[in-house]
Amino acid sequence: MTDCIFCAIADGRAPARIVYSDEHIVGFLDIRPITAGHTLLVPREHSVGLADLPAATGARLFAAGQKVAAAAKIALGADGVNLALNDGKSAFQTVFHTHLHVIPRHSGDKLAVAKGFLTRRAGDQEAVAAALRAELDGTTP
Repeated sequence: MTDCIFCAIADGRAPARIVYSDEHIVGFLDIRPITAGHTLLVPREHSVGLADLPAATGARLFAAGQKVAAAAKIALGADGVNLALNDGKSAFQTVFHTHLHVIPRHSGDKLAVAKGFLTRRAGDQEAVAAALRAELDGTTP
C-alpha cells in the first residue's frame, strides 16, 4: 500500500528507529512514546486490523512482541510490559495498519504512564533504540 506510513517504514521508504526486523515483522520506536522504549511492531504485509490479519502473521507479531518485551526488561530495566493492539477507530487506532504496541513499564510508574499518555514526548530515542537493538542482537556486554 503506497500511502501507508507503516508500509513505507517496513519497506525502507520512510525513516524510523528500527529495533527489530525479520522476514515478516519490523519493529520501531513510537515517535510519540508513552514510556521510553515504546515500540511498534508491524507486519511487513499490509493489513488494516484483526479482521484481515492472517492468523500466522498474528502469531509472528506476538512472538516478536515477546522478544522485544524481554529485551526491554533487560536493556531498559523494565519490570513489566504492556502489549496492546488497538483495532479500529473506537479502540484508538490512529494508523490503519495492524500494529502491536510494546510499552515497557516500571514498578510504581502509574503517574508517569498517565502523564506519558498526555505528553507523548520522545526523549533520547537514539540511545533507547541502540540499547534495545544491542539486546535483541545479543551484543550487550
